Amino acid sequence: MEEEQQGDNNQERENTNEQQGDGNGTWHKTVSLEGMYENWFLDYASYVILERAVPNLVDGLKPVHRRILHAMYELDDGRFNKVANLIGHTMKYHPHGDAAIGDALVQLGQKELLIDTQGNWGNVLTGDSAAAPRYIEARLSQFAHDVAFNPKTTDWTLSYDGRNKEPLTLPVKFPLLLAQGVEGIAVGLSSKIMPHNFNELIDASINVLKEKDFTLYPDFPGGGMVDVSRYSDGKKGSRIRVRAKINKVDKKTLAITEIPYSQTTHSLIDSILNANEKGKIRIKRIDDNTAENVEIQVILHNSVSADQAIDALYAFTNCEVSLSPNACVIDGDKPRFLGVSEILLKTVGQTQQLLTRELEIKKGELQEKLLFSSLEKIFIENKIYRDIEECETWEEILKTIDKGLEPFKKDFYREIKRDDIIKLTQIQIKRISKYDTFKADELLRNLQKELEKVEYNLEHIVDYTISFYKRIKKKHGKGRERKTEIRDFENIEASMAAVANQKLYIDRDGGFAGTGLKKAEYVTDCSDLDDIIIFHSDGTFHVTRVGEKVHIGKDVTYLGVFKKNDERTVYNVIYRDGLNGRYFVKRFPVSSIKKDRKYDITQGNPKSKLIYFTANPNGEAEVIEVHLSPRPRLKNKSFTYDFSKLPVRSRSAKGNILTRHAIRKIKKKEEGISTFGGMDVWLDENVMRLNTDAEGKYLGSFGEGDKIISFFGDKYYRLHGYDLTTHFDEDAFRIEKFDENRIYTAVYYHGERQDYYVKRFTAEAAEKVQAFLFDHKDTKLIYLTSDRCPRIELAFDNTKRKKPREKEQLELSSFIGIKGYKAIGNKLSAYKIKKIHILESLPCEEVEKAREEEGEEQQEGEENEIQDAENETDQEDQIEIDFK
Repeated sequence: MEEEQQGDNNQERENTNEQQGDGNGTWHKTVSLEGMYENWFLDYASYVILERAVPNLVDGLKPVHRRILHAMYELDDGRFNKVANLIGHTMKYHPHGDAAIGDALVQLGQKELLIDTQGNWGNVLTGDSAAAPRYIEARLSQFAHDVAFNPKTTDWTLSYDGRNKEPLTLPVKFPLLLAQGVEGIAVGLSSKIMPHNFNELIDASINVLKEKDFTLYPDFPGGGMVDVSRYSDGKKGSRIRVRAKINKVDKKTLAITEIPYSQTTHSLIDSILNANEKGKIRIKRIDDNTAENVEIQVILHNSVSADQAIDALYAFTNCEVSLSPNACVIDGDKPRFLGVSEILLKTVGQTQQLLTRELEIKKGELQEKLLFSSLEKIFIENKIYRDIEECETWEEILKTIDKGLEPFKKDFYREIKRDDIIKLTQIQIKRISKYDTFKADELLRNLQKELEKVEYNLEHIVDYTISFYKRIKKKHGKGRERKTEIRDFENIEASMAAVANQKLYIDRDGGFAGTGLKKAEYVTDCSDLDDIIIFHSDGTFHVTRVGEKVHIGKDVTYLGVFKKNDERTVYNVIYRDGLNGRYFVKRFPVSSIKKDRKYDITQGNPKSKLIYFTANPNGEAEVIEVHLSPRPRLKNKSFTYDFSKLPVRSRSAKGNILTRHAIRKIKKKEEGISTFGGMDVWLDENVMRLNTDAEGKYLGSFGEGDKIISFFGDKYYRLHGYDLTTHFDEDAFRIEKFDENRIYTAVYYHGERQDYYVKRFTAEAAEKVQAFLFDHKDTKLIYLTSDRCPRIELAFDNTKRKKPREKEQLELSSFIGIKGYKAIGNKLSAYKIKKIHILESLPCEEVEKAREEEGEEQQEGEENEIQDAENETDQEDQIEIDFK
């Protein structure tokens, strides 16, 4: 029926193939495309999806990678092969050009998992390409041999030309797809799976077998940092953010030491230069010192702070990129969208099946070896070979041997076949004559033990699979620790990170403001992304985006840069209500409003007017002198007013009455001071950023001159300002408000002297990084505290002591006095210390009381000693007198 329908369709298309003439004797044939596009496109799309772009779930490989590995396995002899030779051998299986095969082979080699490389294979960090295939060499790694190949468990198919056999999939016993990651674009869909950590995948696989929970997050070869808050198991629609690691070398130098996944040093530097050209950041130059490790030095402009520059690099360059994982795989000849957890579950199940299959094959081989060895023993020891001497025909020989084996057949695991008997006839006379029964019995015992071990592993296949994973981790996991740090990223507002690279001007007569009005009145510096706030003399204001030339209206009282959610900038205002109304005074912030919408800070009556206006970035409140217009019976023609007595309220509040009389002029008598006091600052330890939103650890109230101290790298500290853009070192372990009188106690291992020391010190205020411990590679901080009376317990190494030394407790404030931060300190003990236990600090009142009691006892003892000495003197005098 289908064939008839297909034939009707073909006939219909043929009928539509009409011939038409153009009047000049030339005829054209019109061919219908109906149906062709649908069928051909579907075939093409299926081919690209199944045979080119999307990896198979079973072995985690695309067809080209599978064929490359199979070709390398065929040529493998333990030595390196020229890549050109490997490409040529792969072309027997892969119906595409040598360039495509070469690129795929280089990609495999650069992942440093399945292939050992030799020569210039390029650099994934810099993006440099590999040398020509004739100059570089490769071979399969030992890891590839251990997990990816076993001809006995491989399913085979014919190659594209039918001349060779190639594997349908490789019997991979490892979550290779998740370890390497993959990216491919097919017709109508794409696949993008992030690489994961080798050791973490093995640990997760073991957890699957133990029915425990597990979580997998990406790990990239270039390191960097990743925010996985929206990873969603790598499913379609998920998203991750990846950042470079940027360190502050000094105030004007930043060092990029790790780059985001999907970026190279060249692409990263290009993005920084583009941002600099657009004015998003301001730098002097970039030095690329990348060799084995990434090292890009960014030299900043003198007017740019390092903290602000780091935010700008993340906001405007490829130092931060967003990636969208999309785990699409071929599962059963169909593309499927899965999560990484489901992929791992399937690969672990497949590994267990492959190991079961390998054990079953090995069991069968051992049973066959055991069977034939037993047959051989019976054949020789029972001298069955002599019974066939008088046999005249081949069949008679076979029957005689079979008859001789008859009493023993019940002991074998299967029936004795004709082939088994024929194999016995092939034993040489030389072997029979030198047959050693003792060795034969030992061989049978060894085979039996090995068979029992295989059978035990089959019965405990889960434990056997776990042991397999542990062996792989022990053998190949060294040096494959996590490189990418998992962090929660703060959201960097572009307007906050943007450098003030423009100048804001105002044309009061024309009613315009912008960065392009070079001949107009200068107002302030700003960036292209800033918003500006405009107050008019009638009491109205609005916020708009800055531009080259923006119409803002005339009668402008104040123009400035607007910061959203800024509660500390307070506007001090005096306005007249209506034409002849009273004068009101008010203080208010403008934190959040809708752009380009007009607001009124007066009561809205016609002819209202702003009389006095100041913008105070830290809530300053000045003192003013108000002069009134002269009028009869007016006694006080002037008075002073202190804005600090007026509370800060919302912008919609009408304010307090200042006076009912007309004001002639207002003068500022005293500059204002902040009425807010200190600014409360918190540290969000998840993102290592400061905030004023009460998120994280409270650091304290900060005012002018206050600093933050951070300890990092086991032996260094530095001081920071409390600006919310401050960046701390990646390895900072203690961050708090700086107090020059705070006493720190540090217990540490001295790298050069190879012993344990303690020191107590106060941190000195300094702009540069300071080392508070001896700068040696083996120096290690054990304990750092600012408790007044800390305690530790020393456990001693008694291996070479006849009498073990008991543990000793030390109260450190009594053990050592306060010294400079550069001092080495005191040695904890003259005896060899095995371990140091940190004890709970004592209340200082108890310590001081104990010291006082100890002092009193010491004083009393000294007085007794003096009295005893006096008594002895009196006795000596008496003896001397008696003697006289």
